[in-house]
Amino acid sequence: MSSPPSSPRPSVIQLAIKEKSALYAAYIPLFSEGGMFIPTSREYQLGDDVYVLLSLPEDPQRYPVAGRVAWVTPPRAAGNRTQGVGIQFPKDEKARQLKAKIEELLGPHLASDRPTQTI
Repeated sequence: MSSPPSSPRPSVIQLAIKEKSALYAAYIPLFSEGGMFIPTSREYQLGDDVYVLLSLPEDPQRYPVAGRVAWVTPPRAAGNRTQGVGIQFPKDEKARQLKAKIEELLGPHLASDRPTQTI
């Protein structure tokens, strides 16, 4: 019995963030569920499913996130922006806990007006 053709399996990206400043630059609070900018030269389309294994500063645990590409920064983008993709976290309990963990780690940095890799 053959299964119906399925969409390609989501690609897996490992992202290890070592410092809070790097986390601040990559985190996307604009997405209601939270999200993360991932520098990559691989080509993605909006809506692509991506599986991210995320490591946070001062935390040995890796967090698996089944996200979706919500924007793409192309190569040679204006303003010297890093090429990569913005991944939107899913609407589930694990993602909510991850968002809370990131915001707890960033604490007062969230209100900063320092530029990020995102918006």
